[in-house]
Amino acid sequence: TVGAPRVDDRRVISGIIHVLKSGCRWKDCPPEYGPPTTIYNRFNRWSGRKHWHRILQALAAGQWITTSVAMDGSYVKAHRCAHGGKGGPKAQAIGISRGGQTTKVHALTDTLGRPVALHVTAGNVSDITMAETLLAEVDDCRYVLADKGYDSDKLRAKIREKGAKPVIPGRKSRKKPIRFDKIRYKFRWMVEAVFCRLKDFRRVATRYDKLARNFLSTLAIATIVAYWT
Repeated sequence: TVGAPRVDDRRVISGIIHVLKSGCRWKDCPPEYGPPTTIYNRFNRWSGRKHWHRILQALAAGQWITTSVAMDGSYVKAHRCAHGGKGGPKAQAIGISRGGQTTKVHALTDTLGRPVALHVTAGNVSDITMAETLLAEVDDCRYVLADKGYDSDKLRAKIREKGAKPVIPGRKSRKKPIRFDKIRYKFRWMVEAVFCRLKDFRRVATRYDKLARNFLSTLAIATIVAYWT
């Protein structure tokens, strides 16, 4: 055979997880995991082929419990080195919000508080614009929990079309108060807990990736480690 022998996948994946967890630069990854270039290239190539998402789907297949699902969005600060991706900031899910240059992570969790769907947009994108996209990844559910940011008659109608019941409080500006299950709404904390757990990975808490697809892969790997290993 021609060329260097392939580095063991387990060793390389361990190196990728180390970088994502510690937040170090790829070139600062300890040599015990193999050449830093190999570690980054494997992460980047598999991101382009969506391998990380397929691994997550394979691990979680048939294990989601979606009696009640909850959705929300969370800001992630984009580091200066996250800029410069092809197509500009807008194409790479970076936008100006109250926190400066940010990316927003949109998540939908199952009944046990595990991420079923993850998407990224620019930080100045409203949470509700991604609601239907998140719900499309769930075939069947009975309740959909969300905060006031998702208060919309159109969204409530879409949820009911899906055969589910919206558990979403109304905004104060509404003339007619919205009735919702206040007891069940208390379980919306689970989606907030997801963001806290995923942000234990320092490369999730701060975005360093230029490409939105690579940052989404970072979220997928963090989910695999946090919930499925």
